[in-house]
Order: sequence, then C-alpha cells, then structure tokens
Amino acid sequence: MSQFIMKGGQPLIGEVNISGAKNAALGIIAGAILTDDDVNIENIPDVRDINIMLEALKELGAHVERVDRNSVKINAGSIRNAAIDDDYLRMMRASYYFIGALLGRIHEAQVPLPGGCVIGSRPIDQHIKGFRALGAKVNIENGNVVTKADRLIGDEIYLDKVSVGATINIMMAAALAEGRAVIGNAAKEPHIVDMANFLNSMGANIRGAGTDVIRITGVSKLHGTDYSIIPDQIEAGTFMVAAAITNGDVTVRNIIPKHMESVSAKLEEVGCMIMEYDDSIRVIGTDSIRPANIMTLPYPGFPTDMQPQITTLLALSQGTSMVVESIFDSRFKYVEELLRMGADIRVEGNVAVVNGVKNFSPAQITAPDLRAGAALVLAGLATDGITVVDEIEFIQRGYEHFEQKLTELGAAIEIVDSERDAKKFTMKVG
Repeated sequence: MSQFIMKGGQPLIGEVNISGAKNAALGIIAGAILTDDDVNIENIPDVRDINIMLEALKELGAHVERVDRNSVKINAGSIRNAAIDDDYLRMMRASYYFIGALLGRIHEAQVPLPGGCVIGSRPIDQHIKGFRALGAKVNIENGNVVTKADRLIGDEIYLDKVSVGATINIMMAAALAEGRAVIGNAAKEPHIVDMANFLNSMGANIRGAGTDVIRITGVSKLHGTDYSIIPDQIEAGTFMVAAAITNGDVTVRNIIPKHMESVSAKLEEVGCMIMEYDDSIRVIGTDSIRPANIMTLPYPGFPTDMQPQITTLLALSQGTSMVVESIFDSRFKYVEELLRMGADIRVEGNVAVVNGVKNFSPAQITAPDLRAGAALVLAGLATDGITVVDEIEFIQRGYEHFEQKLTELGAAIEIVDSERDAKKFTMKVG
C-alpha cells in the first residue's frame, strides 16, 4: 500500500495553482446525461472520484473521451440503460447524482445506494422527497435506489435540511420537467451555482442559485455546451492552512477569493497576514498562532470540509480553542492520530476542545477520510522529523497531485510503496 512520507520543519514558500472543484465536477459530469449533444468540460481535477464517475458513464453507454488530463468530452446520446451495476461506485457518495440525471433524461433510474461514510451518516431522504414531489415513484430494492415516473411535473419542494446533494439532484431532475419547480431551503454553496450555470448553458431555465430559493422552469430539451469548472475552494483552503501551519508564505492562485471568505477570516483571527487579489490569495504565517473558536455551517459559513485542517492548525496555537462540528457526526476520527503526534484535544460529541501545544512529534499515522487525511499531512509538515501517513487513497480521491504541489512549495514529501523506498527517502533528507 502506498504511503506519504515527509520530513517537516520547513516553511512552505511560493505559488500553487488550484485545480477544478471536485464537488462541482461530480454533479456536472452526471448532468451531461441530460442532453444527446456533445458536452465539453474543462478544468476537471484528475482525481480518483472523477475517474470513477467517468467510468460509470461509459458503463451506461455514453461516449467519454479524455481530451487531456483536465478536459473531457461526453456524448450521452446513446444512453438508454437506466441501471448502473458497479460495486466500486457504491463506495462513492456522489453516485446518487446519476439518479437525478437519469430520472430527468429517461424518467427512470436504478443506482446503487451509497454506502456508509466514515465521517457519519449522510442519508438521501431529501433527495427522495424531491423526486417524489416531481411525480416519481422511489423504492429501495436490493441495495439500489429505484425510481420511475410516467412524467415529471414541477412542484414546490421544501428541504427539511439544507443538502447540497439533494439540491443538485432535484435541479437536474426538474430541468426537463413540465412546469415550474421551486426548491426552498436550498443549499447555497459555490458548486450549486456552478451546477445551475452549467445547466443554464445547456438551455435550462434556473434562477436563484446561490440563494435559499431556487426556481426551475422546465424546458423540453437541453443542448450541448462547453463549460469550465470553478476552482476548488477546499483545496485552496487546505493550501492556505498549509502556509499557516508551517509559518510559510504561499500565494494560492486560480481561485475565487469570495468563496474563501470564511477561511480567510479565521486565518486572520489566528494571526496570519492575508492579502487578497483578483484571482489569488497570499497567506503569510505567524510563529505565534492565536486560538479561535470554529463552528461549521452551510455556506457561506465555515465549511465542514475545512474543519480537520483548521483544527490541526489550532492544535498548535497558544491557548484553548473550541471547534463545533454541526454538519456531520463522527468527523473527529482523525483526532486519535493527532493525539499520537502529541496534540491535546478532547472530543465530547460534536465538540472538540483544543489546547494548543508547542509542536507535534513525528509518527506513523493513518488517514481516516479525505479531508482528515490532508489535515494529517499538514500536521506532518509541521513536525521536525519523519512522518508517515497510511491509507493515502482517501487523499487521492480529492486532491490532484497533492505531494507534487507541496514539493513545489518546498516540502520534503514523497509517495513510497515499500520500506526500502521509505529508507531511501530518509537517507536523502537526512
């Protein structure tokens, strides 16, 4: 099994270009099903989750051409099959986007029910509520979500809980429905807006994305489009925290600074210097990290996907911080690994009390999930010795060439596949 091995203690300095947003790309790739025409998508990240989605599209019968590493051409005109039978796809939460796309396109779908998640329960009840409101019958059969509708008719749908996935899924299903659908208590994340812009570029009529009420007037047909994915705000935030935790000086490029406001505000609060430009943010760290309190909230609040990274930074602050996770349960599993590195964190339910320590100790640690894995890499970069991170497949799901980008900023980090490779790295870095 591959591992990240790194020697910390060096400030990260330089510039890093941020890839396209994984969470936006997953929905948009599924949305290509809604037309018979060619859909050209640029700025897609070359990560595992995206590649699995593209393979699933091929299984459905779509023509998928990888133009280059970050561009793809999709033609779903040949799709007639409503069923996806892919055990690997069951491991991906985003597999549920195929339900809304297939339901909108051919009025039926049979998609594997996404399995459990290590960061807690993420049910799809709001998705199902939306599909049923549009006139579909929805059942769970043999581990699959099975939906079918004679016709889809717009209706008013109020989400009981803000859900990014449900908002995107309902938008796709409603884009080709009859009449007008209204989603109340809709999610407002940047990738919701990106999804709406993508569908509108195909001829959909969607208004209000980015607010809590989205109105979709169904159209009879969608056409092809050329579309570029927005930058990944979570990757950007991760590199911003990387600059802070190593007391570095990093300019994060190819981003939308407005999407980063909650992260920028917290980094300023802990003592970093933040300089914002048109499409970039420069973060200059501090050797005296101040404590801060964090509560994760739906956008524009502090993102849950940045919680492990900011908690890891606060573990090195000069004081006590409190982190409240209000989105997902079980998202503090990585704390056990930080404790092995010398952190002083006490978790009670969805609250972590973080007492800052002077430094971390190097250790061999394991990534429990995507964002937590990235946070543990940041912890390793903040030590003075050799740290090894196992289960890096989690990290590779959502970060494009993570170790390469860190290396370009001055980090000593490599992927190794054997103990021999690890020894070579240790000898090389001294």
